[in-house]
Amino acid sequence: MHKLIAIWSHPRSMSTALERLMRERGDLTCLHEPFMYHYYIGEGRGAFPGFDADPAHPTAYPAIRDMLIDTAKLGPVCFKDMPYYVMPRIAEDPAFLARVTHAFLIRHPMAAFLSYHKLDPKMSLHEIGLEAQWQLYEAVREAGLPAVVVEAETVRTDARATMRSVWKALGREWREAAFQWGETPKDWGQVSAWHETASTSSGIRSADAEEMVRVEIEFEAAVKGGAAHLRDYLDHHLPYYQRLSEVALQV
Repeated sequence: MHKLIAIWSHPRSMSTALERLMRERGDLTCLHEPFMYHYYIGEGRGAFPGFDADPAHPTAYPAIRDMLIDTAKLGPVCFKDMPYYVMPRIAEDPAFLARVTHAFLIRHPMAAFLSYHKLDPKMSLHEIGLEAQWQLYEAVREAGLPAVVVEAETVRTDARATMRSVWKALGREWREAAFQWGETPKDWGQVSAWHETASTSSGIRSADAEEMVRVEIEFEAAVKGGAAHLRDYLDHHLPYYQRLSEVALQV
């Protein structure tokens, strides 16, 4: 039975770049947000901007789950997804919860919200995703399962040292090839507008010491410019981010 790794993220958390690192290892079959089909199509939770759905992709939770399990029969698998797509359904599916090796990627919500709002000004409080991410993390830990939490800022500060720790926690060996990015993955085409940076980059973009200062200024300008709900979103989700940050990898 091969490993089935989940990278659980929230929107605009640099998750596509982390997924790219997993893909470029060359020893994993990687799937991009398979449970998006369950949330937006199977459950009809509204429209997702720029989502060019594959009509052949399963849309029911059990069918997507079984697709992942079947794929892992052939070799190790990694999929990147959002916990809000599957909560609380996955917490009520203990066999699948235990079958998966869990990693959680977080990013400071102010930066994530601002980036998300630029692409989808109609984003909902639920789609921000950090609350569901914490809920899934709690479900994993309550089930007695291991989980690794990593901050996007840590990856950007020292990608190689961080990924060495992440891969060790996930039971994967070091692969230097992961940092040499080739062609853009074809399945990113279903939501291509959301992954322009990761699609056009040749590697992880280094952290900028002044970046958060600019983010704070831009965030306040957006709030004053008619997006006052961003403040409410931040107040709601910040505690969940802080709880996850407290248990994140220290490199």
